[in-house]
Amino acid sequence: MTRASDTQGPARDHTRGAMLSKEGLPGWLDPVVRAVETVRPTQLSRFLPPADGAGRQSAVLILFGDGTRAGEDGEKEPGRGPELLLMERAGSLRSHPGQPAFPGGALDPEDGDPRGDGPLRAALREAEEETGLDPSGVQLFGVLPKLYIPVSGFVVSPVLAWWREPTPVGVVDPAETARVFTVPVADLTDPANRVTTIHPSGHRGPAFLVESALVWGFTAGIIDRLLHFAGWERPWDREKQVPLDWRA
Repeated sequence: MTRASDTQGPARDHTRGAMLSKEGLPGWLDPVVRAVETVRPTQLSRFLPPADGAGRQSAVLILFGDGTRAGEDGEKEPGRGPELLLMERAGSLRSHPGQPAFPGGALDPEDGDPRGDGPLRAALREAEEETGLDPSGVQLFGVLPKLYIPVSGFVVSPVLAWWREPTPVGVVDPAETARVFTVPVADLTDPANRVTTIHPSGHRGPAFLVESALVWGFTAGIIDRLLHFAGWERPWDREKQVPLDWRA
């Protein structure tokens, strides 16, 4: 997660893109749209925002693409099918170094009301700062209930989006991000790529071994629940375990 003050260059106005629309979404996203509309907070996580309003407001962008890429002639070329955009945190960071995550971060004052469209603006801004994507090609279509990350005190709004016009992405600030990559949804649903992580504290959680990375923690939990409630989950061996160390 980055802060606007950590980046260089003129700030963009994300107001135009900070609205929700389901118009023109591909049919394969229909199960995700239905899940977003019906899922309850307790079905996503046992960690919910504190009742007293404590916690730092933040947002992440859960960006689905169809896997197409722009060819040399500017026309779209077929890719690996539906996919999700992820980034890997820099190994030098104190908090969860090297951990894959959704683009995202804390709301800045210019993002606006945390109870309104502030999380939408923050998700787009942070994704641009961390991956270099062009927000004008991103269509926001839903927001999951706010969740809580106790270890960091973040209250997170997961913002879902369709990558209507994919643009090149990559590392913007190596001090924050080690790499930016996409993961095919087919790989996330493949039982061979699914494991359970075991933290030394005893906490167990779903995880994914994809793209030479172990996706775990908050990010894996959200992906796991989306696959489940969208009806995409396939039976997998929950006893296949991967241990984590105390630095995780």
